[in-house]
Amino acid sequence: MDRSITIKIAGKEYPLKVTSPEMEQLMRIAAEAINQKLQAYDSKFPGKEQIDKLAFVTLNEAIARISFQKKLAAMEDAENKLLAETQSYLDNIGK
Repeated sequence: MDRSITIKIAGKEYPLKVTSPEMEQLMRIAAEAINQKLQAYDSKFPGKEQIDKLAFVTLNEAIARISFQKKLAAMEDAENKLLAETQSYLDNIGK
């Protein structure tokens, strides 16, 4: 169920194919977020080239992703520890 859509980022249109309505929604939300961040950088750094501002957006998104991955890994570790403690408690409850 491929469908063609057009996403606009930094004033440039990109034709893309999506495989589901959910993917289309995610792409549109992502493009809007990128454009909003670019507008913020336009205000902060009016003399910078567009490519520099796109690099800033990319860097910030990568930092956010890495930070999220670290937090998720810490939460998974905490979950595994709690599961092990719970299982240990349940194993020893009848003893």
